[in-house]
Amino acid sequence: MNIYDELDVKPVVNAIGPRTLLGGNTPSPAVRARMDEAEEYYADMAELSAGAGKKIAQMLGIEAAIVTSGTASALVLGASACMTGKDMAKIEQLPDTTGMPFEFIIQRGLRLKYDRCMTLSGGKLVEVGQEEGTRPEHIEAAIGPNTAGIHYFVQSNPDVVPLEQVIQIGRDHDIPVVVDAAGCVYPPELLSKYVKMGADLVAYGAKYYGSVNASGLLTGKKDLVEAAAMHSFVSFESTELRALGRPMKQERQSIIAAYAALKEWLAMDHEARLSACEARIAAVRQELKDIPNIELLDPARSRTDLWIRVDAEKLGKTAADVVLELRQGNPSIWAREDSGEDYLSFYFGVLPEGQENIIIQRLKDILT
Repeated sequence: MNIYDELDVKPVVNAIGPRTLLGGNTPSPAVRARMDEAEEYYADMAELSAGAGKKIAQMLGIEAAIVTSGTASALVLGASACMTGKDMAKIEQLPDTTGMPFEFIIQRGLRLKYDRCMTLSGGKLVEVGQEEGTRPEHIEAAIGPNTAGIHYFVQSNPDVVPLEQVIQIGRDHDIPVVVDAAGCVYPPELLSKYVKMGADLVAYGAKYYGSVNASGLLTGKKDLVEAAAMHSFVSFESTELRALGRPMKQERQSIIAAYAALKEWLAMDHEARLSACEARIAAVRQELKDIPNIELLDPARSRTDLWIRVDAEKLGKTAADVVLELRQGNPSIWAREDSGEDYLSFYFGVLPEGQENIIIQRLKDILT
């Protein structure tokens, strides 16, 4: 009996990506080996955190970095640093923001539920812009004595002020720009791009480049990264500071995973990685090509995803229906669906070798 059976948990075939809800990612054997090395001895977590952060910053060619328990905690620590700097009294005062700047400007077109992280330590989001978009003057008009920073979520939206201009506005007013770049890890240059553009703090999810679920990076300007570290669980445990980051504790293995996986990711032959995905997708397409009432979309659409369009009228099922049936089986198969276009897709980037056969059989059962 495996552990999932023992706990009455349905195992999942993950064809949706490194989702937090599914446990993130699976470290490679090489990364797992480095994690296992940490089992031999314990470590002073302050030393480990500082050492990993220093090496990561060197690898990325930036001023500073720290490993966090994920993108969310990186944003919490980063927002806290913008409000308090290295003032120890203010650090202990949070989430009470009396006497310090606490507002973070955010464009209406960049809102999403994860921006909640910017308010957890006492900050307040100030939304700017209109339905038709945001202009630079909207951001500048919101800047005042209570402004602690400008928050920016990386996405393709032509109706928002682009990051380059936001960074310039921040410089002009001496206000830090905090970027949520959670999944922006490929091409690998993205892991340093936004800091090199001039962003003050940038948060990443380390699971996206092959680390464990509860790991992330906060990168950026040295003073602000150091201030963020003063809010961390390490600071709480190794100094007298009553830092609010104590609940965001990390394992020594997760810090090592974030470092080792980054080292592997930066050195990886990504063309080989993507070609391997394409080969697996091609094999699955061959198995599915004769199934009626579906269309296998052009493989040029994505090197890591298999896209299928469902003819809902002829099949009697929508893409959403198919995705639901896949998820209800055992093992449960998680795939994406676009109900507006009746597409479903399968991501091969984290799918263990051989599990595509489970997907093939289940699709044949559902679609024929």
